[in-house]
Amino acid sequence: MTEASTDTPMIRVSAVDKYFGSSHVLRNVNLEIPRGQVVVVLGPSGSGKSTLCRVINRLETVDSGSVLVDGNPLPEEGRALAELRADVGMVFQQFNLFAHKSVLDNVTLGPTKVRGLSKSQARQEGMRLLERVGIADQADKYPAQLSGGQQQRAAIARALAMRPKVMLFDEPTSALDPEMVSEVLEVMAGLAAEGMTMLVVSHEMGFARRAAHRVLFMADGEIVEDTTPEGFFESPESERARDFLSRILTH
Repeated sequence: MTEASTDTPMIRVSAVDKYFGSSHVLRNVNLEIPRGQVVVVLGPSGSGKSTLCRVINRLETVDSGSVLVDGNPLPEEGRALAELRADVGMVFQQFNLFAHKSVLDNVTLGPTKVRGLSKSQARQEGMRLLERVGIADQADKYPAQLSGGQQQRAAIARALAMRPKVMLFDEPTSALDPEMVSEVLEVMAGLAAEGMTMLVVSHEMGFARRAAHRVLFMADGEIVEDTTPEGFFESPESERARDFLSRILTH
């Protein structure tokens, strides 16, 4: 992938439509995310949030429109697609760790296979990242021996080990017990503060208020609002957003 100039948006989604059968899940979606910006995507279930996240690293293909990452169109397949996925870190609702590998091996696998790091380099970097997310003492354990919050932090370390240009988070805390949510959000807030470009699909309103530069509100496959956290939480413009907030904030 060629390097783009610093004023090229890190992510550019242009006129994207996506169908699942007869269901129109993304409707003419347009979005630009500059480098270093944290964008939180909110909206009711089925609004297209996760699909938007997945088309950006080509886990889903689009039916029309285009997606550019760092100025480059998404590759179709093969080596170029693997390189794109290395540049675009993804953290899922389910942790997707390899159950039969230790935490450290989960973190070092990608850098050795895709980035070409030596095993010793990858282990050194892997331990630094596990330290950064607060679970260096769990490096030799297997995923099943960790709490949900620790597994999600391991998944974040694994994504960071690829030295991505952008991080996508798809409901990263929704499978966690409430007491584990804050430890994962703390790691994400740290990444945001360090200037990582992030797109975060989440229901965590506190994180959106604290760490986001922008809030997108999606409904029925469309971006209904694209504004600041203050603008969204204090004076949402659409009836859909007001209804959504009243339901969320009264629970």
